[in-house]
Amino acid sequence: MRIVVTGRHGQLARSLIEGAAGVGCELITLARPEFDLARIDHIAAAIDRLAPDLVVNAAAYTAVDQAESNADAALLINGAAAGALAAGCARRDIPIIQVSTDFVFDGTKPEAYVETDAMRPLNVYGASKMLGEQLVAAANPRHLIVRTSWVVSPFGHNFVNTMLRLAVERERLSIVDDQQGAPTYAPHLASAILALAQAMAAAPPTDPRWGTYHLTNAGETTWYGLAHATFTRAASAGVRIPKIEPIAASDYPLPARRPANSRLDCRKLQGKFAIALPPWQIGVDACVDRLLG
Repeated sequence: MRIVVTGRHGQLARSLIEGAAGVGCELITLARPEFDLARIDHIAAAIDRLAPDLVVNAAAYTAVDQAESNADAALLINGAAAGALAAGCARRDIPIIQVSTDFVFDGTKPEAYVETDAMRPLNVYGASKMLGEQLVAAANPRHLIVRTSWVVSPFGHNFVNTMLRLAVERERLSIVDDQQGAPTYAPHLASAILALAQAMAAAPPTDPRWGTYHLTNAGETTWYGLAHATFTRAASAGVRIPKIEPIAASDYPLPARRPANSRLDCRKLQGKFAIALPPWQIGVDACVDRLLG
């Protein structure tokens, strides 16, 4: 099976590259300058040229705080371009997996969010990803929208990587402890997406499994809990770790508001595809080991 993946240099794309060889998939990764989601007129031509069996849109404008002052770019890349990519796929009857985020929700629900809960993003980034979901769903009936949260990996910029860097630089850290979610290890996420791709590449538009799903590692924690788990694993490898103290999000104001509850209920995916990711602690331990290795 031939899969085109956008966002070549991102955490998920790099994890998909690692995982594809083991399942016999041919992966073609795209990135700027040869493939620029900001140039919508080039998107359909790229899909026509490559003629994949399935597309995974893992590219995104992910600078959450910068999006507050650069809304046009976020809405273009995460919204309009995602819709154009889905439409280009639909013209050739190619399915698309659109990767989305917990940030489409406002975080006020006491329980974990299910796929049918109303989207009420708190920030521009979340609004742009919501727009992308809506445009993809409208453009291509053969779509899977996969919402995930708190992605960490051995690649690029993420919370675990940042914590390990700060451990060297600082004696004390204050970490937000009143926002809940599930850290998701990108290699685990990639394996599940590849399984979804294999299951759905030949499925017709009438297949009832098309639609929106939540996909995270199991369990939940806070950013403070994630930092504690990161440093506990690092300490076992002999790394000097800082003292950490829990704080409220209001004590660490940022340009973009974050949801207090980012927990996603993944039971729909388990029921439809028998896919479930392991506990988040397993992913974090693997991530720390690779970063320190």
